[in-house]
Amino acid sequence: MPDTTHDFRSPPAQGRTRGGPTARLTAAFHSWWARRHGHAPPASGTGGPPPAAGVVHGGPAESTLWRMRTTVRDAPGALAALCTALAGEDVDILSLQTHPLGTATVDEFLLRAPAGLTGAGLTAAVSGAGGTGIWIERADAHDLVDAPTRMLGLATRTALDAAELPLALRQLLGRCTIRSLPAAAGAGRRAPDGVPAEGTLEDTVMRLRAPEGGVITVERPYLPFTPTEFARARALVELDTRLGPRVPRGQDVLTLSEGSDITVRRADTGDLEAARAMHERCSPETLRLRYHGPVGDVDRYLNHLLGPRFGRTLAVRTASGRLVGLGHLLWDGDETEVALLVEDAWQRRGIGGELLARLVAMAGEAGCAHVYAVTQASNTGMVAAMRGLELPLDYQIEEGTLVITARLDQRPARRVRDEHGEREHGGSRAGRRPQAPADGR
Repeated sequence: MPDTTHDFRSPPAQGRTRGGPTARLTAAFHSWWARRHGHAPPASGTGGPPPAAGVVHGGPAESTLWRMRTTVRDAPGALAALCTALAGEDVDILSLQTHPLGTATVDEFLLRAPAGLTGAGLTAAVSGAGGTGIWIERADAHDLVDAPTRMLGLATRTALDAAELPLALRQLLGRCTIRSLPAAAGAGRRAPDGVPAEGTLEDTVMRLRAPEGGVITVERPYLPFTPTEFARARALVELDTRLGPRVPRGQDVLTLSEGSDITVRRADTGDLEAARAMHERCSPETLRLRYHGPVGDVDRYLNHLLGPRFGRTLAVRTASGRLVGLGHLLWDGDETEVALLVEDAWQRRGIGGELLARLVAMAGEAGCAHVYAVTQASNTGMVAAMRGLELPLDYQIEEGTLVITARLDQRPARRVRDEHGEREHGGSRAGRRPQAPADGR
């Protein structure tokens, strides 16, 4: 791939258009934060989950969960006044985190409020008690996990799978945009000039040294990052850097309806040569439908597509070990792209549906609300595979390409096994024999 900024998505050819010591460093951040200009967001309509997501049933009265952040003076009684104001609105404080910043403190609350109390009402109560820079949005049951437990869970996921880093950062920091700028050609692991080894924090933007060199940029509208959030994000990136490239090595052996055995497992850049060989066996028409660009350029996208930082890839191999199919799940902001390539001789055997169903399940487990595929109306195989998901679909034409978006909040339960030991998902049908994690390729 060219040395350009990536948004954890597929390459441009996809045709998608939317779419000192630590103590001194910490002290410097606290001093800077105390002098910064405020960026107070709107009091409501901040794009959180719909109201039903935070409504709690089963208690003496219906209530709603809220996440709130506000700045208060670092003075005796300031926090007590705010808590008293919340109690006056019958609001229960479920958890509280504080971020001391010199003369002020940023406090993060998880609140249970009466269902009739609006975000604007909460904001007014907090503002009247001396809170400033108030940010409020709906919460759900996942926010009930305490911060240390949540951080340990994110660290565990990152340790097991390099592809989890952008997802872990997004879950840690909330709604944000994550971009990766590769190191300059010939610079090895040296990041671009201007970004120190410890990274930088500038209000709503943080920059961190990427594990492979280059820089990871994280941006969040309205809500500035705190030094604590910066330190947590940097710890995740440092953990990922120390562990190096890795993907889980579990695999499944499936029997296709016509009797052939295939193996499905995670892939990474170690599969680069096998993927190039598959490209050579694919017809120009198959490559054109997949990449929407000059067929001669397709190999240069593989480093990006197989890189775990930008998503997850599944590889299909035959019993002899030949790579005959690739399925990609690519992070793209709040949405996620799915893309498939199956070698001509292995098409129309259910491989595409099997890959797509697994990728959609991964997207759902990662908390993605939608997945989309970029294809052409003439690509009947991809269109049929998307329809086989049995999900609500939206069809749009963008610059001559067809974009099919599936909503995952109505994903049907997957049938794991039937009485014959088979399972069905996404329209493909295959017998499954799980294997232990593979040590080699």
